[in-house]
Amino acid sequence: MALSHDDLWPRAGGWPDAESAPAWDAVILGIPAFRTSLSPTGAHATPAAIREALTRYSPTVIGPGEPRDLNEVLRIADAGDVADPDGPAGEAAVRARVEDLAERSDLMVALGGDNSLTCPVAEGADAAGLITLDAHFDLRDGVSNGSPVRRLIAGGLDPHRVVQIGIADFANSAAYTRRAADLGIRVITLDELRRRGAADVVAEALEVAGGGSGGSGATAGHAGGAGRGIHLDVDVDVCDRSVAPACPASVPGGLQASELRTLVRALSSDARVRSADIVEVDATADTPDQRTVRLAALCVLEMLAGRAARRDPS
Repeated sequence: MALSHDDLWPRAGGWPDAESAPAWDAVILGIPAFRTSLSPTGAHATPAAIREALTRYSPTVIGPGEPRDLNEVLRIADAGDVADPDGPAGEAAVRARVEDLAERSDLMVALGGDNSLTCPVAEGADAAGLITLDAHFDLRDGVSNGSPVRRLIAGGLDPHRVVQIGIADFANSAAYTRRAADLGIRVITLDELRRRGAADVVAEALEVAGGGSGGSGATAGHAGGAGRGIHLDVDVDVCDRSVAPACPASVPGGLQASELRTLVRALSSDARVRSADIVEVDATADTPDQRTVRLAALCVLEMLAGRAARRDPS
């Protein structure tokens, strides 16, 4: 069914091609990885589903301060999809594409696809720090959607600049819990997050992943020269299964949609976050109301709202 049209109610999405200008405030890139997933998934269908869901939302942030249309405040582009991103050749193509886009944008957002893409995306963006919103450690051996954090550390990422938020009981093993501790990863469990609150946890995560470099109050500047920033990995299965039923590994008792959106906006408002991904949503397994895909689309908008807040703190 065609969506209604109203000149006074613009829709999100439908952004210009990334090649139509040399620099952008934010660029989205589809990475339909799915072949190494530990659970059967149709996550390769999700980038297109997120783009469709974006058109159901307005790009307007109501407050605080004056309403802001993200399409007017930010230069946003869509770089399309990386074809066949799985396997060594696919990951090499992802790294090259991300490297190019990260050099030409203030924020590069990857639409997954499964969590395996986090490794080549963070490498392509030359990230020096990593923050994950995830119920799981992703420290498994091998190459899969359960291994990107281990692979990044093995590739040279300093584990003392890795912060994992939302790690859940009954979703991990004792062996991987010990591995995280031995590596020196800062783990903030779901219980700790709820006890301390989002603002306190976000401040610590940015300080640790940023290497104590500061920068949360910086204003947005021109695009270009990414490198050595923070990568934000948003695994939607950190959410409660009632709000993320299309995430194969989501469990009852996870974050509510509002909690995830708050964390994503707050983290994305920091100048050091230069790349991000939204992963582990299987659009083919969603409910008829598309609640998981629509939440993923809102995470895209929350990231953009974070960038707009940097530009216009009012």
